[in-house]
Amino acid sequence: MKQANPLRRAAGFTRRRTRVGLLRVRSSLLKIVQITVCAVSAYWFAEFVLGHEGPLFAATSAMIALGFGRDTRMRRTLEVALGCTLGILIGDILLSVLGTGPWQAAVVVFISLVIARFLDSGTIFSTQLGLQSLLVVLLPAPSDGVFARSADAIVGGVIALVITVLTPRDPRREPASDLRELFRELSGVLRECSLALRESDSTRAWHALVRARGTQQLMDAIPAALRGAREIATVSPAFRRQRGELERLRRLSTQADLAMRNSRVFSRRLASVITHAALADEAIGPLSQFLDELADAVDELGRSVAEPQQAARDRAEHVARTELAACASQLSPRTFGVTGLQGEGLILLLRPMLVDLMEGAGIDHDEAARYLPRL
Repeated sequence: MKQANPLRRAAGFTRRRTRVGLLRVRSSLLKIVQITVCAVSAYWFAEFVLGHEGPLFAATSAMIALGFGRDTRMRRTLEVALGCTLGILIGDILLSVLGTGPWQAAVVVFISLVIARFLDSGTIFSTQLGLQSLLVVLLPAPSDGVFARSADAIVGGVIALVITVLTPRDPRREPASDLRELFRELSGVLRECSLALRESDSTRAWHALVRARGTQQLMDAIPAALRGAREIATVSPAFRRQRGELERLRRLSTQADLAMRNSRVFSRRLASVITHAALADEAIGPLSQFLDELADAVDELGRSVAEPQQAARDRAEHVARTELAACASQLSPRTFGVTGLQGEGLILLLRPMLVDLMEGAGIDHDEAARYLPRL
């Protein structure tokens, strides 16, 4: 029996790792096919069209340029391709001047990294430039000429760029998925605040604050995903029609970011209000219900992002605008029977959040502000 538990744990661990590995392979299958086709095509072109013998750098440049990174997009592919090509070119030039050997390799790497940092601040660019130039010096010189490897690298980089343009992923998918998750988290923060009010539990309000702060990494990732999506929509004819939708996602992401930051301030103030019992009992129920209604409206915004069809997205966004406007029209301390500085301040913290969300839903700023009751 003493050995059963470790064996059972090992079997469970193996099953989980296998399941995760299969999911990872399935999600990367298109990228695997792209890299395979790209590397083999680059090698074939350099060998049979250019006549180079064993054009290893054509295949490696193509593979490195595409890569498995989450942010594989046009700029990154171009950056890596240029880094590989320049590294090999610099290595070839220095090889013809200095020859081969350990000290020559050190000089080549040093000069390559200096040039890389001078040309670009990207770490990927600098690393690839230095690595490729080092390999050029350490590997035996080809029989096809001094700059044959540079030509091979250009072939690999160009084919990687062509495949990136011809077989792009849906540019909406990544930013839309991230934004949907952000709206889900914002809705969860609001519902946690509602529950904290009903139960008069300041700890729950602090949990809501921690949850809101935990979205920072996601908030930081969305702008990069949108930049990559715009690059794809710009260069790919198949996705140019989605540029308007990407602009809508950009608007939503900006306002969602502001709303999430406001939710952090609100959660922190709510914890203090609950701790000091600054709300009358008759105000707790209506305010808690309001937060649930606001969370429902945020869910509609998230649905407008996730819907694959334009008509469904428009309907969900229209519902969100209606629900957010209805919530905004209630945002006065008098509506909830709230008195006292702390309670009134808590209600006022929700007003900029509502304006941000209404702007995200497509309402003009001045119009959104007019939905708020006069104080």
